[in-house]
Amino acid sequence: MSRNESAVPRPQLVNWDIAASTAASLTPAGPTMKPAEIARAVQNMRELADASVGHVHAISRLDAARDLRDSELLVVDRASWAKANSQSFRTLMDPALDQLAALRPEVLQSASLVLGGTVTGAQLGAILAFLSSKVLGQYDPFVPSRNGQGGRLMLVAPNIISVERELNVDPSDFRLWVCLHEQTHRVQFAAAPWLKDHMTGHIGQLTSGLIDKADTLSERLGAVVRNITAAKARARGEGTTAEGAPPQNLGVLSILQDPDDKARLSHLTAVMSLLEGHANVVMDGVDGSIVPSVKTIRRRFNARGKSRGPLEKVIRQLMGLDAKMRQYSDGSKFVRRVVSQTGMDGFNAVWESASHLPTEREIHAPDEWIDRMSLHRHG
Repeated sequence: MSRNESAVPRPQLVNWDIAASTAASLTPAGPTMKPAEIARAVQNMRELADASVGHVHAISRLDAARDLRDSELLVVDRASWAKANSQSFRTLMDPALDQLAALRPEVLQSASLVLGGTVTGAQLGAILAFLSSKVLGQYDPFVPSRNGQGGRLMLVAPNIISVERELNVDPSDFRLWVCLHEQTHRVQFAAAPWLKDHMTGHIGQLTSGLIDKADTLSERLGAVVRNITAAKARARGEGTTAEGAPPQNLGVLSILQDPDDKARLSHLTAVMSLLEGHANVVMDGVDGSIVPSVKTIRRRFNARGKSRGPLEKVIRQLMGLDAKMRQYSDGSKFVRRVVSQTGMDGFNAVWESASHLPTEREIHAPDEWIDRMSLHRHG
């Protein structure tokens, strides 16, 4: 009898099937379109995604952009995106859970009892359903594509169409602009083939650390509830902090940390800031000859956040989406500073090894990273 056949089944912290089905059932409908319109839009997005690769190569100077056959391009609807992400979460979490089951089964059993009433497939599905109407595109490096071990690039067609209509911008320009960002992520992981395993390892350690401290979850969730209540009160105009700022550490991950967790999350934050910032720099590196209305698109896109309602702002804070937007900004500043000082080829040293990744401190102090890498400065 094999080890797997004799092993006692480990407790299931999240019912992944329920997560996927809940997400699919709660996902809001996209814009109303005739089948022929949908088919034309999907084909157009595929063509623009292919066309964007050459521009990514020209701007990023990464030769990995020349061959992306190992990964896969998918144009999906909202429900398909949500289902794909439930699969991605499972791919990321299961190795850590399997290791805990083998080495410390009592911890996993305890975590199952504590988390059973709080972290369920239905709750994860509800989160994915909310996100499914917000995401324009995503490169998922963690779930292998049908073409090989590369990941999957997903363009969420209903959301792209909704936003281009909302902004009243040229559809082809906007779609190409989005594709430039998402294809850059695809190129990043092709240029740094070690990056996937590096991130998977750190995410697994963070997952294990959080589960290992599940006995304190009730107290920490209480802090989240208090923060949400305060945020809702501010949204109704009933109160504010001294500076008028939202309470700190509203996101769930921010309260599920000890010093080791903080260090892991700090590293992952720096990596995500780098990836998002680099993709933003590339997508804005095109001029009017490639995306004629790029300046208008960027201006109107940036202004979208000001029109969000109070409830959505609370949800975005809880889920850390505002922190993700800061990643775009912080990472972009880092990349622009490094490129201005060392050129794009100097910046591309970041893809050579994990030791070249910037720390969270260096994201905010790019010159320290330049000095650590011993890169030659222009001028």
